[in-house]
Amino acid sequence: MKLKYAVIYERTPNNYAAYAPDVPGCGSVGKTEAEIQANIAEALTHHIELLMEYGDPIPEPSMSIDEAMAYHKQVPAEYDDDIPESPATVGMVEIEVVEPATAIAR
Repeated sequence: MKLKYAVIYERTPNNYAAYAPDVPGCGSVGKTEAEIQANIAEALTHHIELLMEYGDPIPEPSMSIDEAMAYHKQVPAEYDDDIPESPATVGMVEIEVVEPATAIAR
């Protein structure tokens, strides 16, 4: 099964970080842009495969690039409105996941 998610990429002082807003709890880091792109694709693939293995629902890719950036720019209520904005870009990542032969019994 192929899935295509919007992914936020951020440059931090020491590395790159990435996450897909449609897939809570899944993120990755890398030392270079190429590494973070490979790492987030791998993280998403393994995350979705694990959800499938446990019989949990698969998050549907629903955000466009514009929606993902708007989501990223939201300031959580517990923060001040003037927190510095980190430089971020958005891209689409297509992954292919293989359904497990058997699911883990709960």
